[in-house]
Amino acid sequence: MPLPAEAERWVRELALSRHPEGGWFRETYRSDERVPAHALPPRFGGERTLATAILYLLGAGECSRFHRLLADETWWHHAGGGMLLHQLAAGGARRVMVGPESPQALVPHGTWFAAEPAPGAAFSLVGCGTSPGFEYADFELGERGALLAEFPRERELVTRFTS
Repeated sequence: MPLPAEAERWVRELALSRHPEGGWFRETYRSDERVPAHALPPRFGGERTLATAILYLLGAGECSRFHRLLADETWWHHAGGGMLLHQLAAGGARRVMVGPESPQALVPHGTWFAAEPAPGAAFSLVGCGTSPGFEYADFELGERGALLAEFPRERELVTRFTS
């Protein structure tokens, strides 16, 4: 599905690139400072950059598949419609909206989550920040079979947001 003209303009003007999970992104900040391993929770297993931030755009029909991070991630709405965050936790699924009416949301570390533009939104442009900063070593992409085994009541969501 092609992006609407306004979303294409954002992609061009912000120099966004294709994201491996879907959508468009650009890292906008990576701190030069490092946090030593002894100052971080043991789950990180080594030093990390202090903080990172990205811009992230999804058009209607695009999504970010289920994944989780070792760091908390804060989301901020910038333009377009809302972004719907689907989170899986011990109690089941929960939906969190980040958009014009609720411009900031948090995904706690270790939480499986996926994202898509809210129903009726042609696109959604958000910013995401993590502290400590994002490292691919701290990223885990959800595997359908494992997520279905852990969250059997969430079959529709897991199937929709995994490959």
